[in-house]
Amino acid sequence: MRLAKHLAHAGVASRRGAEAIIAEGRVTVDGQIVTDPARDVDGSEKIEVDFEAVGRTDRKRVVFILNKPPGVVSTAKDTHGRTTVVELVDHATRLYPVGRLDADARGLILLTDDGDLAHLMTHPSFEVPKTYRVKVAKGPITDTALRRLRAGVTLDDGPTAPAKVRRLAPTALELTIHEGRNRQVKRMLEAVGHRVVELQRVSFGSLELGTLREGAARKLKAAEVDTLRRLAEAGPARGSSR
Repeated sequence: MRLAKHLAHAGVASRRGAEAIIAEGRVTVDGQIVTDPARDVDGSEKIEVDFEAVGRTDRKRVVFILNKPPGVVSTAKDTHGRTTVVELVDHATRLYPVGRLDADARGLILLTDDGDLAHLMTHPSFEVPKTYRVKVAKGPITDTALRRLRAGVTLDDGPTAPAKVRRLAPTALELTIHEGRNRQVKRMLEAVGHRVVELQRVSFGSLELGTLREGAARKLKAAEVDTLRRLAEAGPARGSSR
């Protein structure tokens, strides 16, 4: 097994996060620093991250759904002392967020110690849909703006994939995308002439926020996690989810 995948299985970080940790020289295998994420390991080695032994990879993984309040950051740690999403979930093992929401945004975010699932849910190639409810500063949101969003808009880092959009009110809409670029929803709306003033994620893959109160979290059932995994593994072939 690749070292990065082993660390993800062990709940150290997501697959991409593990690759970064390895590249920084923070991982040792049998006492030797390893910087190649593709290094093969079988689990019998002594593997440490920042001089702490990596736990077993066969323990049961957990996934939590959290209704993130505004002002809470979507990281495991924050150098500015702000509250993080990890601090809102009481669990014994190390958790990390699956993807991100802007600090001023609210709504559904996942936290897990399952690096493989995090990779499936966030890597662009799996095209897992995320739905947001958006309020803009001024309306009305025109049919032309909706058509542009549905066709995909050009941002400074390239064109977006087409979005699924429906108008909820003159200054509000619901938008579903499967990409995960930085501030993507806000930038897409800015590209069609609207400044976002409120942003809430209401679904992620097969999960919906529902009635979960703001700041609260719950552990997903095994069946819910299995459904998430199947949805992600289906990728673009799922068709109707896009």
